[in-house]
Amino acid sequence: MIEAEGLTKIFYDPKRGGEFRAVDGVSFTCRPGRIFGLLGPNGAGKTTTLRILATSLVPTAGRASIDGIDVVSRPAEARAHLGFCTGATGIYERLSPREMIRYFGLLYGKPAEEVERRVEELIDLFGLRPYADTLCGRLSAGNRQKVSLARTIVHDPMVLVFDEPTTSLDVLVARTVTQFVADCRARGRTVILSTHIMSEVEKLCDDVAILYRGKILLQGPVADVKARAGVASIEDLFFSLVDRCEEKPSA
Repeated sequence: MIEAEGLTKIFYDPKRGGEFRAVDGVSFTCRPGRIFGLLGPNGAGKTTTLRILATSLVPTAGRASIDGIDVVSRPAEARAHLGFCTGATGIYERLSPREMIRYFGLLYGKPAEEVERRVEELIDLFGLRPYADTLCGRLSAGNRQKVSLARTIVHDPMVLVFDEPTTSLDVLVARTVTQFVADCRARGRTVILSTHIMSEVEKLCDDVAILYRGKILLQGPVADVKARAGVASIEDLFFSLVDRCEEKPSA
């Protein structure tokens, strides 16, 4: 389970001559066996929120936990329960997929024999067998993303965070990624999916929170939030909420 309560992150912005609240009092709960969609435009605060959950950033205020483990006071333990994947693959180009996946398995402290078995499982799962020993720097963008997914789950975490994982992928690889996200739910994992693609939310998510200018405008089960707003689609809901915010004068 992922729990966030009052998460706030303030940065100093020299261009504006003061503080910038990238995340402003964000609270939500993601439960096992469900996909929680964090929907918002670029700059809404999605990635900052997820980086706090992944222990890469420390919140200015508020708290968050992964499987009941506080991400600030016990970051190493929280990371051991978490798989975090972004659209920016962040893989080492001079390693092969096999070496890359093995490296991360060992980083998580898994026994070498278990890591070797897991590496071969993931190579087959993502169809990387023909490229398993090719340098990652020579792979296509789609295969690089598959390697990134594989190293994300090498330690078989119960909690998974995906930050716009289909960014810049062609439709075939994007379908592979979205199917993988759906499979994580089927296996009882806790999944949070950050995206600005409305169709991904409609297709994949059980619950959704709409984030805009660092604040959650509305959240709940997908069907419920659409019914409450009297709209037929997440896209209609999103733009109605954003338009309402734009009509309000800035504080």
